[in-house]
Amino acid sequence: MKVERSFCCHSCAQPIRNIRCSIRPRRSTNHLPSIDITRDGNIATVAINNPGKLNALTVAMWRELARVMRELASDEDLRCIVLRGAGHQAFAAGADMTEFAHARNNFAQGKLYHLEYVAGALDAVGMCRHPTVALIQGPCAGGGLEFAIAYGELAGLLAVAGRAVAAEILLEGRMWTADEAFAKGLLTRVVPDEHVQAEAYASARRIADGAPLVARWHKRFIRRLTPQGAPLTEAEIDANFDYFDTEDYRIGYDAFINKKKPKFQGR
Repeated sequence: MKVERSFCCHSCAQPIRNIRCSIRPRRSTNHLPSIDITRDGNIATVAINNPGKLNALTVAMWRELARVMRELASDEDLRCIVLRGAGHQAFAAGADMTEFAHARNNFAQGKLYHLEYVAGALDAVGMCRHPTVALIQGPCAGGGLEFAIAYGELAGLLAVAGRAVAAEILLEGRMWTADEAFAKGLLTRVVPDEHVQAEAYASARRIADGAPLVARWHKRFIRRLTPQGAPLTEAEIDANFDYFDTEDYRIGYDAFINKKKPKFQGR
């Protein structure tokens, strides 16, 4: 799914001076994939940064996201976290599929990738006690959408959008405009491109100016009271990764790498 001209606030969600935090503000000084952290008083920004790949997430980035969010969660002075893609071209276009050949290419690797790397990062965002605001500009797809929702993979999508919308996203696999995503409940507001950043940080400032303990309690109990289905059994979890042994998985991956339309065989 692609989201453009949009801003999504998904939680109860000052110049960079007088910094008081346990994490030093970090911003990438090279062109390698990174997770960049900046601090503006009691508002932190966590930016996904993978230049040239629309901020697609590598394994190292998933793991760093989990570490960063856990560390920020322990900061008593923090009031709100803005999640965004670096630059203005994309939030995150999903996982960096060029890694799949060596990092996510069979049943065992797939389980490790999703149950440890991806789930670890999404849990760290969702369980972070501070409110978060997702500032979305440009493509937001796959793992990028999961990160913006910040409540898990399919379970999080179901909680936010419901069964019909989740099925539409997964079964059609098409790109959506911001207006359609807003109409179907994936976004809380949409603004013109030139106002996206200002609106997101204005929202973060309103959250930061509120009572921090109450905001944390609100986030905690919103998550607690969100309806969830029964947990998947171990057998069901394993069945989810059976696709690695299919011909269609290889066809789809080859089509992506070679930029051609896949012709799936149902095998």
